[in-house]
Amino acid sequence: MLPQPHGSWRRAQVLTAGLLLAVGLVGCKSLPRVVPDLDRRPPPVRLEGSQGPLSAERSRAILERLRAGGQGSDVLSRHLALEEAIVGSPLTAGNKVDLLEDGPATYRAMLAAIDTAKDHIHLETYILDDDEVGQQFANALIAKQQQGVQVHLIHDSVGTIGTPDEFFKRLTDAGIKVIEFNPINPALARKEWELNERDHRKLLIVDGRIAFLGGINISGVYSSGSLSMGSGSSGKTDGKKSDIDGIPWRDTHVQLQGPVVAEFQKLFLETWAAQKGEAMAARNYYPTPVRAGSDVVRAIGSSPKDSYSLIYATLLSAIASAESTVYLTNAYFAPDPQLLTALEDAARRGVDVKLILPGKTDSWLIFHAGRNYYTQLLKAGVKIYERQGVILHTKTGSVDGVWSTIGSTNLDWRSFLHNYELNAVVLGAEFNAQLQKLFDADLAASKQVTLAEWQRRGLNLRFKEFFARMWEYWL
Repeated sequence: MLPQPHGSWRRAQVLTAGLLLAVGLVGCKSLPRVVPDLDRRPPPVRLEGSQGPLSAERSRAILERLRAGGQGSDVLSRHLALEEAIVGSPLTAGNKVDLLEDGPATYRAMLAAIDTAKDHIHLETYILDDDEVGQQFANALIAKQQQGVQVHLIHDSVGTIGTPDEFFKRLTDAGIKVIEFNPINPALARKEWELNERDHRKLLIVDGRIAFLGGINISGVYSSGSLSMGSGSSGKTDGKKSDIDGIPWRDTHVQLQGPVVAEFQKLFLETWAAQKGEAMAARNYYPTPVRAGSDVVRAIGSSPKDSYSLIYATLLSAIASAESTVYLTNAYFAPDPQLLTALEDAARRGVDVKLILPGKTDSWLIFHAGRNYYTQLLKAGVKIYERQGVILHTKTGSVDGVWSTIGSTNLDWRSFLHNYELNAVVLGAEFNAQLQKLFDADLAASKQVTLAEWQRRGLNLRFKEFFARMWEYWL
């Protein structure tokens, strides 16, 4: 989908403009055929720690520990070497990953980290609304800038289409360096005008030591959190519109510390340079890495400039390597043929494949485009559940109880072809168990879609699916 700002009028405006301009100005781009040779013998996987590359023996010992804690072996033997070759970024040991559920907990952790900043703050976001939450972040960033901490902000032009210029002028007047990613107005473009390429990443880095990423934008729609349902709350958010009938938003983020933060820092600085941002002042952007925990993490960034989506390719490889389980929770689901085949093949070889998808959404086109594939998936043995009572915005996945991913990437053509996206892959049963608890909680609040029931759906739904599928490449 052309990624959706909150509010029906904003979605309509952006979608209409985006579809017309994109169709007229941008040629179609196909997803590449990514067919990993899983039968080849891969080279040994090497890990990096706080002091640089680990020895082969130390790398092997860490991977053996991870393999022993998980359910499968292939995901850590054949898949990881292929993932490394595809992505290029190293597996890093010695990290600490904290799982954050919904907006309130995530905002508290982010603002607390901002408050500790001593050198610099880097924020990259798709949506940054001028509401109570947005102002809270603006105030925190301005306060740190006034203390001598240099703040750099990248915000997407489409995602912030409803945010007034005065909001960003207040930031720049305070000394914060701000870039509008691929401006909608071609007169403001700093390079070739690329309307259809959007920055869908959500990344905060503080002092090069703490990073946050996931699916959560900076917006008041997240203020109540999904946990407010069933507690007597109406789900209303900070006095402003909740966007869809007062329903709270369900999302997931992570906080990371350790050597992997440097990999996310590289991605931010690359985007800043690619967008022709002004030269950055000398700061300690890459402090000496320190061991923060025992988590093994890989940073993966994708952009339309890549020959193929690195996140897409590694996800296909993980699913193809799965031995026991593939559990995916995703907000916008419009799979291409390769992803469909990977999911179906996994289910047919006995892997427990479960998808948690929205029961209600802020984008009806992508919602019905994805539903068009339910029959095909259900016949193959894939289990599908629709989350009830919330707007599901989470983008997470786990394989074999040991491979986990969290980030900004949706399972649709837009994320894989047109967006700048960001994910973390975390290895190990301990973190995966935490993610599994969230998956199980969402599963308990979901309605399973059965093949018999789905085949009885009415013509109205079938027509919506047919219509939406015609647009899925651009959604």
